[in-house]
Amino acid sequence: MVQTDGGGGARFRHPGAGRGRAKATPKGREISPGARDEIAALLGDRPRRRDLLIEYLHLIQDAYHQISAAHLAALAAEMRLAFAEVYETATFYAHFDVVKEDQPPLAPLTVRVCDSVTCALFGAEQLLEELKALPAAQGAGATVRVVRAPCVGLCDQAPVVEVGHHFLHRADPGAVAEAIARDDRHPHMPDDVIDYDAYVAGGGYRLLAKIRSGEMSVETVMSTLDDGGLRGLGGAGFPTGRKWRSVRGEPAPRLMAVNGDEGEPGTFKDRHYLYTDPHRVLEGMLIAAHVVEAQEVYLYVRDEYPIARALLAREIPKLPSGGPPVHLRRGAGAYICGEESSMLESIEGKRGLPRHKPPLPFQSGLFGRPTLINNIETLYWVRDLLEKGVDWWKGFGRNGRTGLKSFSVSGRVKQPGVKLAPAGVTVRELIDEYAGGMMEGHAFTAYLPGGASGGILPASMADIPLDFGTLEKYGCLIGSHAVVIFSDHDDIKSVALNLMRFFEDESCGQCTPCRSGTQKARMLMEQKDWDAGLLNELSQVMRDASICGLGQAAPNPLDCLIRYFPEALAPKEPAE
Repeated sequence: MVQTDGGGGARFRHPGAGRGRAKATPKGREISPGARDEIAALLGDRPRRRDLLIEYLHLIQDAYHQISAAHLAALAAEMRLAFAEVYETATFYAHFDVVKEDQPPLAPLTVRVCDSVTCALFGAEQLLEELKALPAAQGAGATVRVVRAPCVGLCDQAPVVEVGHHFLHRADPGAVAEAIARDDRHPHMPDDVIDYDAYVAGGGYRLLAKIRSGEMSVETVMSTLDDGGLRGLGGAGFPTGRKWRSVRGEPAPRLMAVNGDEGEPGTFKDRHYLYTDPHRVLEGMLIAAHVVEAQEVYLYVRDEYPIARALLAREIPKLPSGGPPVHLRRGAGAYICGEESSMLESIEGKRGLPRHKPPLPFQSGLFGRPTLINNIETLYWVRDLLEKGVDWWKGFGRNGRTGLKSFSVSGRVKQPGVKLAPAGVTVRELIDEYAGGMMEGHAFTAYLPGGASGGILPASMADIPLDFGTLEKYGCLIGSHAVVIFSDHDDIKSVALNLMRFFEDESCGQCTPCRSGTQKARMLMEQKDWDAGLLNELSQVMRDASICGLGQAAPNPLDCLIRYFPEALAPKEPAE
């Protein structure tokens, strides 16, 4: 029903208006005075900007170990945002435990068990069930909540359990029970990190000073990156020098975003560099910001790396003066935010939904400004390449490739970890020369050359050079250089199913081909006998129609299994 107002306009009138007495309370959600005061105290004198919404949700989560509907409503009112906008952002991210009005409070301590591919090899499923049976996790008065978690970036220490924000390596029920009893929620800082003083004593930030003073020109910087062939090491492999030139060519003001949301299962190289030599990354970041004349820098680090965040929060204030402001932003448990446009949305305080392209981020990125986006490891190598030169960099390499690469190696090897090896090394060479060989009693059968989305190859294809451009013809990608090794103890069908479940869980849900495709693929893969024809058709639709790389690459392990492991799909004869 439309009612005309006195000014000649029109407004909607509820059909029941005028019947009976008006409500004594205003429209919308009432704000609890207690919740309002608690939110105001948490935020203090911080600015009430929209882009800080996720940071403020973390304040609530950290303080109360969950986020109540009352706190969400109070936060929305404090920031002058619609409740729905705050609610949809909070519920998008896995690390915000939102409790609805009709739900009882959650247990005060959350225990997360990583169930991604490498942890699954080392008994994560059984460990999860044993932890759920702990007395502290039982009954209405449980003090502990035990949940699954996707890859936490500690694949070389599998299986891994997170108690609060303290990670247990090669965890067992006894160690977890002890950690619960200690209520050890805070991360333990490493003893061997190179801090600001140690970094400067080793020549750190001299290169930055030379570039800022003009002693080394901006053109020399970009030409060296071009000649050395440094590429983005987050997965896409775009030439670094070309990216810097593209951003510099756009009109000011420009921004920079550093992608530290390393969520690809099997990948942990960025964690390694942030935990050991963070200033090498920060100097590369400041050089890049100077070259593209970025007015501000946003450093986005995944929530699963609390030690990295603590280190950066401690070390960033020590940076040499004269550079742009550096804002440290915290992820909240969303693999999709490793995709560059999703990360930008998250930095802006929104759900991490991939943007449609064009425009590309270098044209219209963070807050609509031209934005340079670089990965942690890419920035790590900037100083060495500029100081030691192109010939030094090209002095490394095998099988016709050049440079150095950081491989995250995990699985059935004796010495998992980050392995700095020549570009073009093969997986056989990685196992034998860098990872100490296969575990005792295990025979090499298959491997992931590039993490969960990089596909699966059999051991018979272990002599392919590992680098950008060498794996595509086999239906695989090098991606973030995450190599997971499988043996004759592992069921390759279960591995592929584990990966598809991961993609289904991490799909942002924005586009149907990915949202429904990963679900349907998982359901088909759970069947005893696979319908290879239907799965192939489904994967093609996902590749062709998904908005971003998650849906486009999710079928890679599935397609490789059908193509290279026919014996795994053969119907099994019933046991007599």
